[in-house]
Amino acid sequence: MKVIDFDKDNLCINQIVGQKTDNIMVEGDIIVPDVKPDILNTIHTSGNVCIYKKEVLEGKVRIDGCVNVYIMYLADGEMSSVRSLNTCLDFTNTFDFENVRPDMNLELEVEVRSVDCKVLNGRKVSVKAAVELKQKVYSNETVEYIKQIQNVEDIQLLNKSFVLNSLIGSGMNKVYAKDTLILDNIDNLAEILKVDLKITNQDTKVSYNKILAKADASVKIMYLTEDDRINVVESIIPVMGFVDIPNVSDDNLVDTKYELKNLIVKPNSVEEHSIYIEAEIELSCMVYESRNVDMIQDLYSPSQNLVFNKKAIRSMVGKERIEDVCSIRQTSPVAEIHGNRIYDVEVVPSISNQNLLNGRIVYEGEVGLKFIYSSDNGVNIDTKTMSLPFTFNVDAPNVNQSSMVETQMQIKNQNFVVMPDGNIDISIDINFIMNISKMTSINLIDSINAEENRQIEIYSIIIYFVKPGDTLWEIAKRFRSTVEDIARVNNIENPDKLNVGQQLFIPRYVRNRVST
Repeated sequence: MKVIDFDKDNLCINQIVGQKTDNIMVEGDIIVPDVKPDILNTIHTSGNVCIYKKEVLEGKVRIDGCVNVYIMYLADGEMSSVRSLNTCLDFTNTFDFENVRPDMNLELEVEVRSVDCKVLNGRKVSVKAAVELKQKVYSNETVEYIKQIQNVEDIQLLNKSFVLNSLIGSGMNKVYAKDTLILDNIDNLAEILKVDLKITNQDTKVSYNKILAKADASVKIMYLTEDDRINVVESIIPVMGFVDIPNVSDDNLVDTKYELKNLIVKPNSVEEHSIYIEAEIELSCMVYESRNVDMIQDLYSPSQNLVFNKKAIRSMVGKERIEDVCSIRQTSPVAEIHGNRIYDVEVVPSISNQNLLNGRIVYEGEVGLKFIYSSDNGVNIDTKTMSLPFTFNVDAPNVNQSSMVETQMQIKNQNFVVMPDGNIDISIDINFIMNISKMTSINLIDSINAEENRQIEIYSIIIYFVKPGDTLWEIAKRFRSTVEDIARVNNIENPDKLNVGQQLFIPRYVRNRVST
């Protein structure tokens, strides 16, 4: 074998190994504390999920976390008052995941889809929380590829240019959102009824090999006073953190994720009229560069046999991030709420269908609304649910049916006004965040050798008829000719365009081995 000289280069490939969605049921029983009255029935349930730990194992993924559950219930007594229960349901789940290894990374999106509560008796309830886990496992691999061949004169190369999204680096950091929420001076806090926390308004900046990530933690707490009134306190808490990543620049693309790891909600003394909240959040960043790479995808020589290693890999290309706002404006009749105060509205958007067209993404879905409002039916609180269907079109010039689109939805603004006629004027702005990319197959060639022999070359021409799927490169390689020679002999102006059944005259070399 004759060793061929060539130059190599390195490339960091980010490959999606697999992605899946699992739904789990987190269950547990709650005993009503002795200081609280018996439970007659539940009024409202909600939950926040925290992830303690996530781990990629051999062929498996393990996720540890908890669901903080808040239950508003009707107390069993003459006053028919509202009370609350709070518990933490821990969970550990292991999922089979084909082809994953411990050196790979896991991205996770977690959402509490519903919380159901069943009263077993006056002092005990059973809770089931449905949790959705969207998992994506990816690997980062540095590969070598042949960039240039030096000492073969008649070698035929099939080169292709790629704009690859090469991973520069990744990192994470723990950040904290802390605040003391001040209550009305007349409110002596009795119980916390409900806690909502959402991360919104995410932004990133690059500075001195660091990623500065900023966001808002939007907090809303519903509480009960000692004189049986219900009130709400809200706060926007800034969240900011740095992640060190060498060689990052302004033109790089940054993927940022926020994951709630722990949530502390602690009432201060009655005299302080305040609630302390602390959220521990894991901030993770992945940084990509768009790298133009000209790679050899195939090769041969008409005059000698070449032996080479070719490995097909899949890499990410065309990565981009698009944001757009879907605005929903509607007036709806809700007779039950007429004249009453709305304490809170849970807004839960969901996508039922995502259709990728050329240059456009069409979403179909609905927004689930759950109103929590004051009531005049003998109990001072009640709930009402409804849903609003929506269709939303997003212009995305680089999208087609082969694209991969990951969509996040964040409630940017929401406003609900009870009109004099009893209708509710609904205004909701949903921020759609779309991470768009494609996967392409690339041939990596990492070694080449040539068989040493002496040959007499006899020039000949054969006739060939084009078959479905043929390319000029494949025909030239099969008959040890060249694309240029076939195009010249047949007066082909565009080598990329062949017609099935087309007759081609193919010049080639017939080699007779000569012994030495």
